[in-house]
Amino acid sequence: MALNDSHLTEHGLEIKGSGRILLIACGALAREILDLKALNGWDHMDLTCLPAKLHLYPEKITEEVSKAVTKHRSSYSTIFVVYADCGTGGLLEVACKELGVEMVSGPHCYSFFEGNERFESHSESEITAFYLTDFLVRQFEAFILKPMGLDRHPELRDMYFGNYEKLVYQAQTDDPTLTEKAKAAANTLGLAFERRFTGYGDLKTTLAKL
Repeated sequence: MALNDSHLTEHGLEIKGSGRILLIACGALAREILDLKALNGWDHMDLTCLPAKLHLYPEKITEEVSKAVTKHRSSYSTIFVVYADCGTGGLLEVACKELGVEMVSGPHCYSFFEGNERFESHSESEITAFYLTDFLVRQFEAFILKPMGLDRHPELRDMYFGNYEKLVYQAQTDDPTLTEKAKAAANTLGLAFERRFTGYGDLKTTLAKL
């Protein structure tokens, strides 16, 4: 549930909270956004999240984001959508323009965590890389193994990952425990391991502009 500073006028009418911003975000980014809010004192921003598992059904993301914007727009001065394209094939960008709200630029969170320009510069040379973020390392079983059936049929691993060569762990934080989990994930998938500290990348700079 999102909180705002809407209040009642002397006539009893509710008005928008002055200057408040609502971030409508993917649940996979909740921890990072809350950390950034706390570190930077962004108390004028409120956060509401859609289920992270929508990424398993990207065709549903645009509709759910649109519903959230419509639901909350009367209570906020500004709404910002903290999703990249995320597999919507450009439909989310079109919907945001129609709704008059902005969104994070980039194809997906792997790109904006690393920085869209930097990611694009080497994306073609890393076509055989499989990426994990802090969130996906924590939720590796729930978001990778179980949806693909690898927890029940590990023999399917090579069918899914036979064309990949390495697992790149894009670390938002310096957490040795997560690094070990990421290494274990690479081993499970039969891939070489690379840790790449990205911090919050373009997510931080984009939110800072708000």
